[in-house]
Amino acid sequence: MPLPSFLSMYQQLIAAPSISAMDESLSMSNKGVIDLLANWCSSLGFECEITELSGSKGRFNLLAKRGLGDGGLMLAGHTDTVPFDDSRWSYEPFKLSEDNNKLYGLGSIDMKGFFAFVLQAISELDETTQAQPILILATADEETTMAGAQQVCQHKNLKPARCIIGEPTDMTPVFTHKGHMSSAIRVVGRSGHSSDPERGLNAIEVMHKVIAKLLTLKEQLKNKYAVEHFVIPYPTLNLGHIHGGDNANRICGCCEMHIDMRPLPGLSVQELQMMLLKIATEINNQYPDSVSVMDMHEPIPAFTGCTDSALVKLAEKISGEQAVAVNYCTEAPFIQQLGCETIVMGPGSINQAHQPDEFLAIEKIKPSQYIISEMIRTSCFS
Repeated sequence: MPLPSFLSMYQQLIAAPSISAMDESLSMSNKGVIDLLANWCSSLGFECEITELSGSKGRFNLLAKRGLGDGGLMLAGHTDTVPFDDSRWSYEPFKLSEDNNKLYGLGSIDMKGFFAFVLQAISELDETTQAQPILILATADEETTMAGAQQVCQHKNLKPARCIIGEPTDMTPVFTHKGHMSSAIRVVGRSGHSSDPERGLNAIEVMHKVIAKLLTLKEQLKNKYAVEHFVIPYPTLNLGHIHGGDNANRICGCCEMHIDMRPLPGLSVQELQMMLLKIATEINNQYPDSVSVMDMHEPIPAFTGCTDSALVKLAEKISGEQAVAVNYCTEAPFIQQLGCETIVMGPGSINQAHQPDEFLAIEKIKPSQYIISEMIRTSCFS
């Protein structure tokens, strides 16, 4: 089966829904995207391995390889997209629409479109001159748990020398990024009639004490830790959501808050978790067993890279852009566990990610394609 044209691949990828969300009623299988990619990879002579995620029925990873042995270059991306608000989209999310010199569609840059670039590039290179293995990795559930990447990093026979993760960076290489934690802090008090406050324990009042300690921690993190490469050089802590109580004349029996923390390289998820548990312990010493802390998803560690790796230098030379640090997170810290030099670099702007009317600017196609092709050719072809 011949490889479809670049635009045809793009259209088919966008047309295959693959939403992942913490709300299972919104989540979809990514098998349609995986099957498309596997068929196209096979047509280019790749051996394909499709694996269902353990504990996630209907979610699949694809690992495709052409060439023997270890080493070579792996091109990696996720196949899922975020949910969308239909009322905010001007175009059909599951249809590639060309308008205003842009290609619109859900996943056009975050990040199904990357696979079309990669496959097109490989199809135009002379296979007889391939000297190093080429691998294509397509993962599931990046937008939620990153379970796909976490499963891949346990693969015993996967040892690429280099990896490019094609998240939208406008083809600027990213050598490091922050991690991400979402935690729920729950206070359980004792409800009762508001006319007799001493007979209960107001969970909102206890949460007020928790918040005071969290704001102190926020300032401590800002003052104690810094990595100059980042635009926001310190770890961040955001109080994002709170709810509690049910009526003005009842003592609040339960209050819950959700917070977001972004660890820097060198500051582990475990350290931040211990800081939160210390706050809970201090409050529990005053109000026994009232405060608990829970991860809302598996925490994502920071991606720690360096500016002088061979892959970073190559990407800078070909793209003409200096490598940067970013505040958002990707699958890089998990892929990096395979022992490969890793960067994040792909077509499209991160400003379009998770936005209505997500698009790829058409004028960016040719220069993006050149950079991706040159990265593959220089790494894997003689």
